Amino acid sequence: MRVSFRDRDPLMMGIVGMSSVALLVFGAFNLTIFQGGTVYHAAFTEASGLKPNEEVRIAGVKVGKVRSVKLEGDHVRVAFSAGSHVRFGTQSQVRIKISTLLGAHYLEVQPRGDRRQSPHTEIPTSRTAPSYEVVPALQDLSGQLQKIDVPQLAKALDTLDQTLKYSPDNVRRTLSGLRKISHAISSRDDELSSLLGHTRSLTGLLADRSGDLAQLVSGGGLLLQELNDRRQVITSLLSGTVSLSNQITGAIEENRATLNPAMRQLHRVLDILRRNQGNIDKSLKTLGPFVTVSADATAQGRWFDGYLQNLIPLPVAIGPAQPPIDDHRSGSGKRAPSGTTTPGTGRG
Repeated sequence: MRVSFRDRDPLMMGIVGMSSVALLVFGAFNLTIFQGGTVYHAAFTEASGLKPNEEVRIAGVKVGKVRSVKLEGDHVRVAFSAGSHVRFGTQSQVRIKISTLLGAHYLEVQPRGDRRQSPHTEIPTSRTAPSYEVVPALQDLSGQLQKIDVPQLAKALDTLDQTLKYSPDNVRRTLSGLRKISHAISSRDDELSSLLGHTRSLTGLLADRSGDLAQLVSGGGLLLQELNDRRQVITSLLSGTVSLSNQITGAIEENRATLNPAMRQLHRVLDILRRNQGNIDKSLKTLGPFVTVSADATAQGRWFDGYLQNLIPLPVAIGPAQPPIDDHRSGSGKRAPSGTTTPGTGRG
């Protein structure tokens, strides 16, 4: 008898659904397929600067990466992953090695043993080894060498040579060589001290700037990667440019018979313009005021302003009246013209 979906117990269905979701989440976080390979654990006496996401190599080939570096009690627990196809035995050695002088590391696995290493069994410190730090070693070396009393060392070697002067030839030759070495070291003591001091400064500077140098190298790698990614685009651009130039060249070759007469005519026009350059300049200067006045007259809207002079004739004499002619002085007996006003008379 089939039970309808509506008749089932909602509480039981909720419990079953939540349990299924919890199992799926647990499997997603624990299955190796979601972790990019099998996860192993190894114990080290010290971390030696190892960091997460650094490479795991076997015979120089990258097979995984470091997952985590944690302190557990008196040792360091390193979790690293390797591809599902990678196999190494229960006697395998795991070492932390330096990949660059800037402080980058990688985890090297040396496969040994017949039986396969179990992911659930931690690799003990007896089968692991930390790295040899170059920068601290050079700093310690320069510090220790500066503490050596070079003259006292040379004197001790000389005394040893005199004491064993009658020893066999092999011993005497060895001591003679040691004496020469001591004298060479003593004569170059200042230079060696200066060299070691500069070496310590250099190693300290590299250690302080390791982050900047690593970032610079990483930026250069990103730039090269971007250029590599854009290589196809750059190749297409260059190919398109070559194709365009070929098309232009072909078009010119095909239309050479038409273009040559047109170019000759263009040269003739340019020669004419060059010969009449003075006249053209004079015309442009003469045209300038006319264009200015025309623009002022037509720039007011849908009409234009104009001014016409002497359209209506004006009286001949407009202005102050002429003074009367003195009859007694001139003797001509002439009178002032009619229509003018004689001063003092008030008549026209």
